[in-house]
This record gives sequence, structure tokens and C-alpha cells, in this order.
Amino acid sequence: MAVIVVADEKQQQKDLPAAKSYDGNNCLARVRSPITQQQLDEYQHNFDSDPKAQLAALSIKNASYATALENREVYSTVLAVFSHSIQTKVNITDQKQSGRCWIFAGLNMLRQSLMKAQNIDEFEFSQSYLFFYDKLERANWFLENILDTLDEDLDGRVVQYLLHDPISDGGQWDMFVSLVEKYGLMPKAAYPETLHSSSSRNMDWLLTVKLREYAHRLRSKHAAGVPLSTLHSVRTGMLDEIHRILTISLGKPPTKFDWVFEDKDGKYKEFLDMTPQRFYKEVVGVDLTNTVSLINDPRNAYYKQYTVKYLGNIVGGIPVHYVNLPIERVKDLVTKVIVDKRPVWFGCDVGKFINASKGILDLQAVDYKAGFDVEFGLSKADRLRYGESMMTHAMLFTGVHLRGDERLRWRVENSWGPTYGVQGYLVMSEGWFDEYVYQVILEKKDLPDDVLE
Repeated sequence: MAVIVVADEKQQQKDLPAAKSYDGNNCLARVRSPITQQQLDEYQHNFDSDPKAQLAALSIKNASYATALENREVYSTVLAVFSHSIQTKVNITDQKQSGRCWIFAGLNMLRQSLMKAQNIDEFEFSQSYLFFYDKLERANWFLENILDTLDEDLDGRVVQYLLHDPISDGGQWDMFVSLVEKYGLMPKAAYPETLHSSSSRNMDWLLTVKLREYAHRLRSKHAAGVPLSTLHSVRTGMLDEIHRILTISLGKPPTKFDWVFEDKDGKYKEFLDMTPQRFYKEVVGVDLTNTVSLINDPRNAYYKQYTVKYLGNIVGGIPVHYVNLPIERVKDLVTKVIVDKRPVWFGCDVGKFINASKGILDLQAVDYKAGFDVEFGLSKADRLRYGESMMTHAMLFTGVHLRGDERLRWRVENSWGPTYGVQGYLVMSEGWFDEYVYQVILEKKDLPDDVLE
């Protein structure tokens, strides 16, 4: 494995060698090409002789790309009006400075049917409750993977992958299902937010430091000949420390709670002495195990099932799995569910071609051609292959606009608060869906036989 050491900058400049042939391991010897002064002069001349580039520099250098290069023509095509939408009005949730979008989107999806059944116009599940147990379970998941890889090279890809981000806030649909199935659900009032659930950076740092320290300790003990059975006992003590950190940071999760409220007609209702598991099974009444994760990954063959090794949170939980489908098939299936007045959880690369202030996701929302005279040539598959795109955020589809047989745009419920976008919602164009939506969740009843097989 190559190691690059950056020396003192002044010493580096003094000792900088001339370009020469390089013959590294498995590399073809070739002459490397440094940037020359002649090139720099030519580049600067090209810029200085281009009035459009100079105007762009004056306009853009003190403004964001989305603001300076805002394409106003998009407004007329990506309107916040939809032929089919879910009419249940909800208070927009806010994950704040945390990466819990997958939990928020999952709970936002579940509350739709609960609010309708209980005739209420406001409700939030406790996001912190699932967050607490996701962190605890993910710590155990990490330590179990460390125990599984004790004989792997520390500098190898597998162990370094495990150490890179052992307790990320982000997650997957099947991880959400595993959490709810094991720990149940509760209203937000029963276990509210704390500073460290809403702004998780410091807590995540502390947990990450400890988990890497635990990994070092387990691998060192293994190298010293400590048996695996003893290491599992050591792991239990490590999890006790993680549990203490979480309880101090997030609070002690209740094992029982009362849910009392008045519905929209002023009728008093109460659910007393509820456990989270009872609340999920009896009050929410949705079977999350009856769902399927569909993806569009053009790198790989369609109509096959995939997984990602070492990705998960609960040991013994539901394995992360996906069925890969062409994008048109995905959109057709999602459309039918939206028309049936049900929301759809989805994952996407939200940071691409977004006008945040207007709440627009459209390939033409930011006019990079006009500003920089650049175009983009990578396909969806190649963006994935070269690390230019990945799934970064989960939200809900709650509407679609159809004009005859033509599908034009999508309504998206976000979890960044009500002041973001159009009162907390985004509008996604059909073309943006094609390029940057990667995953959707549907119930098995909504899938044709060839997909279920």
C-alpha cells in the first residue's frame, strides 16, 4: 500500500525534483507532465480575452452557484401543483444538524395512516428513540465485524472500510425496518429531542473514538492469544460504556408511556401504559416486513437481488437487500402508489442541481453552461463508478403531476424544516428522477410477480 508523506512545505519546494520517468509497482514507466509557465500564460491569456468569462467571475465569485446561475425558465415547468397528491396536511419535520433523514422519512411515511385512522392533524413519532437504539445496535454491529475480521490485515480494504465511519448517522430502509421490528415506536412527546440528537457531531465523534479504541484493543488481545470467547465478553463491557454515553447524551428511553390527545372533532382519546412494541403492532398497525427495496443501479444487471457486505445495524436483523430495476419501471410502480394516495420512501443524491431557496430539483436549475461554459458527460452508471454520485438523502414522494400519459414532476416531503423549499416541500422534475433517484420502497402488494420472484 502506497504511503504519501507531506514534508515541510519550504523543504518540499527546495528539494522538488525535475519531472522524470516513474516506475512504481504495477505501473507503466512514462514521462510525467508538469504544468509549465507557458501553459499558465496561455490559460490566463485565454481567460483575459474572454469577456463572458470575466463577466461570470464578477457575478459568481461572491454568490453561490445556485443563486448566481439560477435558471428562471425552470420555474414555469417545475410548478408546485400536482394532479395527484396525498391531501393529509402534516407539520414538516426537521432533522436539524444530524444525518437521520432515513429515520425521519420512514417515520413520516408511517404517520400518514396513523393520522388518518385517529382523525388528527398533527403527529410526530420520536425520532430520537430509534436513533438511540440505532447507535447502540450499530456499535455492536461494528464490534462483531471487528471480531469477524481479526485475522484480516489492518491496512487492508475491509478493516479500513469498517474503521472509516463506524457509527454514521445515515442508514438504509432495511435498517429502519430492523429497528422498528425490534424496538417498536412511540410518540415524540414520550421521548423528545435533545441537543445531541438534533446536533449529533460531538456525540458521533466521541462514539467513533471509543469504537476505534475498542477495535484496537480487541485486535491486540487477539494477537496476544486471547481466546475469542473472552473477546466476546470484553465486547459486552464495551457496549455498556456506549450505552452510558448514549443515555447521558440522549436521555433514558422509556419502556412504557401514555398517549392522550383530542382528535379534530374534539373527541378525547387515550392509549395508556403502552410499550413501544405494542404501540407499533396495535396502534400503528403496519407490517414493515412486507416491503421491498427497489433500486436503479445501471452498473449492474436488472431483475436481480443485491446486498452490500458489512452494511447493516442489528445483528440478527433484516439483511439489507435490493431488487435492481430499470428507471422507467421504478417510476411506473411509484406512480401507481401515489395515485392510490400513499406516500413512498425514496433515496437520492439530493445535492445535485438543486435550487434550495425555490425548492427545485431539476437538471437545468443551475445553468453551469452559461456561467462556466462547461457541460457534464458522465452517465448515471459512470457517476456511480467514479464516485461522482451516491445516495445521500432519504425523503418521501407525496405527489405526482400527470398530463394524459405524460409524467411531468413529483412532490417531495423533506425533513429540513418548514422554511426550506416550498413550505418544507421540494418539486422534482422527471429528468432529475431519472438521473439522481436510486432507491424506492414499495409494499409487496404493489409489485408484479416478476419483481417479487
